[in-house]
Amino acid sequence: MLGKEKLEMLFDEQGLRDYCWIQATDIEVARWARFKCMYGCKHYGKQGACPPGGAPSVDEIREFFNEYQDAVLFHFTTTHEKREDNHSWTRENNRRLLHLERAVFLAGYYKAFVLFMGSCYNCRECKGDRVSCHTPHLSRPSPESFAVDVFATVRKHGYPIEVLQNDQQSLHKYGILLIQ
Repeated sequence: MLGKEKLEMLFDEQGLRDYCWIQATDIEVARWARFKCMYGCKHYGKQGACPPGGAPSVDEIREFFNEYQDAVLFHFTTTHEKREDNHSWTRENNRRLLHLERAVFLAGYYKAFVLFMGSCYNCRECKGDRVSCHTPHLSRPSPESFAVDVFATVRKHGYPIEVLQNDQQSLHKYGILLIQ
C-alpha cells in the first residue's frame, strides 16, 4: 500500500488539489441531517443513492464510519450563472472522485469509499432506486444522505461553508473519501 504522499499524487492526477486529511471519527453524523434530507431535498426517494432505499439507517452509518481511520475532505467551489449548470459541474466532479476511489482501491486500499458532493447525477434520468439503477457500480451517496452534518464537519477543519442567499454567491461543496 502507498503512503499519504503517494496517495496525494493520485489526488493530483485527478486534479483534486484542495483537500485535507481528517480522522474518520471527525465526520459529524447527526439525525437532523438525515431529517433535512427527508424533508428538504427534492431528490429524497427519487434517486438510487438517496434515502430511504439507497442509504442505511443513521445508526448503521455511525458504525460504518467507525470501520475507517482516515478520510480525506475534498473542497470544490464554483459560481454558476444558471442554477441548472450545477448538475453537470457536480456530475463531472463526482466522476473525478469516483476515478480517484478506483485508483486508491487499486493501490491496495480495498475499503476505499467515496461520498459524492451532492446528489449522484450520473444518469440524466435517474430510475429512483438501487434495483433499477442503470449504473449501480458508479453510484455513491452524498454526505447528506449519509446523515453527515457537512457544515460542522468542514468548519471543524477551517473550510468555508454558508447558506447561500442568492445564485451569485460562491458555491462550496465537499466530497469525502474514506480510506483504511
